[in-house]
Amino acid sequence: MVFRVLVGLAAAALLVQCGAAGTEVTCSGAVPMRWRREVLSITDFGAVGDGRTLNTWPFMKAIYVIQHRRRRGGTLLYVPPGVWLTGSFNLTSHMTLYLARGAVIKATKDTWNWPLMDPLPSYGRGRELPGGRYTSLIHGNGIRDVIITGEKGIIDGQGGVWWNMWRQRSLRFTRPNLLEFMHSSDILISNVILQNSPFWNIHPVYCSNVVIRYVTVLAPSDSPNTDGIDPDSSSNVCIEDSYISTGDDLVAIKSGWDEYGIAYGHPSSGITIRRLTGSSPFSGIAIGSEASGGVENVLVENISLFNTGIGIHIKTNVGRGGYIRNITFADVNMNNVRKGVRIAGDVGDHPDDKFNPYAIPVVDKVTIKNVWGINVQQPGSIEGIKTSPFTRICLFNVKLWGRPQNTPWECTAVSGAALGVQPWPCAELTGNSESGFCSNAF
Repeated sequence: MVFRVLVGLAAAALLVQCGAAGTEVTCSGAVPMRWRREVLSITDFGAVGDGRTLNTWPFMKAIYVIQHRRRRGGTLLYVPPGVWLTGSFNLTSHMTLYLARGAVIKATKDTWNWPLMDPLPSYGRGRELPGGRYTSLIHGNGIRDVIITGEKGIIDGQGGVWWNMWRQRSLRFTRPNLLEFMHSSDILISNVILQNSPFWNIHPVYCSNVVIRYVTVLAPSDSPNTDGIDPDSSSNVCIEDSYISTGDDLVAIKSGWDEYGIAYGHPSSGITIRRLTGSSPFSGIAIGSEASGGVENVLVENISLFNTGIGIHIKTNVGRGGYIRNITFADVNMNNVRKGVRIAGDVGDHPDDKFNPYAIPVVDKVTIKNVWGINVQQPGSIEGIKTSPFTRICLFNVKLWGRPQNTPWECTAVSGAALGVQPWPCAELTGNSESGFCSNAF
């Protein structure tokens, strides 16, 4: 009973924290924090948190029990303080994975026995290598009403062994993500720390109603492809109030790869990214380059970036097809950034030689406003595709200062408007900003 009361108090405190923003604009209400009637501890299933005992089987047993009991209101699986070594395991519907303060779920370094799964249909193969891919450390497929939360507990992918395999070119299949949900809905991830992912950290793919809030994502700056959060062919995704420092894009919105993404035809839409702080040698907030299913209706606002390669990055390529449209970046601060803005039509490789060279992507209606940067080496470049110029690009109140002075903007195959931009952008963006598509930005 004491145990249940303590967990209840912790959950109640978490609810208060999640509502503390009060007057702040938020999209997190899409997936509420739910109270679970039943509480189980991972120790009830023989788990030992000594950092040496492998607990894959206890995690699998616990989730099997939760799945088959089907308690009304769902079940909370409590992970107490300790280091809980484990291999990959799957979650189930109507459950909360709760990490207490001092709890660490740590991935085993035994890569040879790591489970494999089929490639994603919108990618046609593993992202790094042909064939299948390694299953994520924590995985969910076809589930709903799932919460991963706690008191700043840690999920540690121990990615160093995977990064070394990548560097040595000894990988057999594509590296595992840290967390991945497929074909799932009503997912909430909050108040946890994710670190040292083997590959991408959080990957919701073919999902809807996903909230990621109050998370910290960490990986060394030289760790390969450790994207922070990658919404992929997903809708109604809310990412807020988080800190990310990784070796690749902090957030990258995707929707499939070349002919496979075109055929699968599942866009990413209704994505909101708000009050995010972070650092990356690559990109801050990115769209693409795998966007063959289309990306639309994206709002990115109140972002702080430092020590980053490219602040705002929209990237695609001939052969991708699809579209990137109705995108808004607002209130972005940058410090020590190599390039402030890049919108490019020549980024990304192809899964194989079967891609259609006539599948030309469309980039249309991108608004970038209220952006301030210092120590920016180059303000930006917008380089469209000759046969498909980027259209309705709107820059308003974008001020990117270099040291000692900026190099100029670079633009090709683009049309749009600009107002209050320093240094002044390219001639292609000097259209009438007081009417038409760009007027709503002012």
